[in-house]
Amino acid sequence: MNFSSDTSAPAHPKVLEAVLAANSGLESSYGNDRVTRRLRGQLATVFGTDDFDYWLTASGTASNALALSCFCPPTGAVLCHAGAHIAVDERGAPEFFSGGGKLHLLPGPDGKIGSAQLDEALARINHDFVHETPAHVLSLTNLTENGTAYSVAEVKDYAARAHASDLIVHLDGARLGNALVSTGASAAEMSWQAGVDVLTFGLTKTGAMGCEIILLFGKAREKTRELEARAKRSGHMPPKMRYLSAQAEAMLEGGLWLDLAAQANGMARKLADGLVARGVSLAFEPQGNEVFAMLPDDQVTALRAAGAVFYPWMGGSQRFVCSWATEDTEIERFLSVLDA
Repeated sequence: MNFSSDTSAPAHPKVLEAVLAANSGLESSYGNDRVTRRLRGQLATVFGTDDFDYWLTASGTASNALALSCFCPPTGAVLCHAGAHIAVDERGAPEFFSGGGKLHLLPGPDGKIGSAQLDEALARINHDFVHETPAHVLSLTNLTENGTAYSVAEVKDYAARAHASDLIVHLDGARLGNALVSTGASAAEMSWQAGVDVLTFGLTKTGAMGCEIILLFGKAREKTRELEARAKRSGHMPPKMRYLSAQAEAMLEGGLWLDLAAQANGMARKLADGLVARGVSLAFEPQGNEVFAMLPDDQVTALRAAGAVFYPWMGGSQRFVCSWATEDTEIERFLSVLDA
C-alpha cells in the first residue's frame, strides 16, 4: 500500500526491454546517437508538428530549471502558482540555474493561478522601472500539485494573456499524460496549439526509469543552442543519451504512456470513490492520479500501522498517489482498514 509517489513505482517492463535493446554496439555521444535522432519522428507524431527542438534529462527539476533559465534572465522573474513544483519542491533550482531570476508566486484555488491574480501580475510588469523585477515567463503546471488539471481552454486563455505582455509560456508537464487522459485533450492541443512555448514533458512518473524531455516550440527554438550550452555547463548533457531516448521510444510507442496514465488515474478514482463512500471529504476533486483526503488522526494512525505509505499535505489533507503499478488489491486492502 505505497501511495507515496508515482516515482516510487517500478519502470514498465517495455522500458527495460528498450534500454536493453539499445545496449548494443557503439554509438555517438551526447545526443548524436541513432536512437535519440530517431526519437524526433515519434515526438513529431505525438505532438503533431515538426516545428520543435528537444533535449533529454533524467530529472524533472533539471528540465524545469534548464528550460526556465533560457528565458528568464538574472534580473527577471517567472510567474507561477504559490504551490507550484518549481516554487516548493526544487530547492531553488530555477533561481540558481537562471543566475538569480526570481519566482513571483501567485495564489489561486485548487493549485491553479487565479485569473484576476494573473491579470494583476501582468499589469505590474514595468521593464523601465529599475526597482521592478519584471516577469519574462509564465509557468503553468499540468497536472497541478493539487492533482487538478488545467483545461485546454484555460491554458490557451492564460497563454494569450501572457503573450500579450511579451512573456514566454512554460508548461511543467511532469504528469502531462495524466492531465491529457483526464481532459481528453491531445498532446498538441495542450501544448503548442494552446500557446505553450516550452514544455517539460515528463515520462518518469508515468512509467519510465528516469526520462524527461524539454521541447522548444516555434520561435522558442531560437534558444536551442543556449539550452544545450546550459545543459552542458550544469552537468545535464548525458554522454550516453541513447538510454534516455530508448525509454522515451518505449513509452511513446503505441501510446503506452497514455495507457499507463489512464491506469493510474483509474486507480485514483477507485480510491477516491471508496473514501467518499465511507464519509471521507476530499480537499480537491481528483482529476488525475492523486487523491487528497481529509482523514482524522485515528484513521491516519491505523492506516500507517497497517503499512500504508502516504504524505501529509497542505491544509491538513493526506496525499495518496497512484501509479501504473497500483493494483486493485492495494485499494481494497486500504479501504478495508477504514472499515475495521
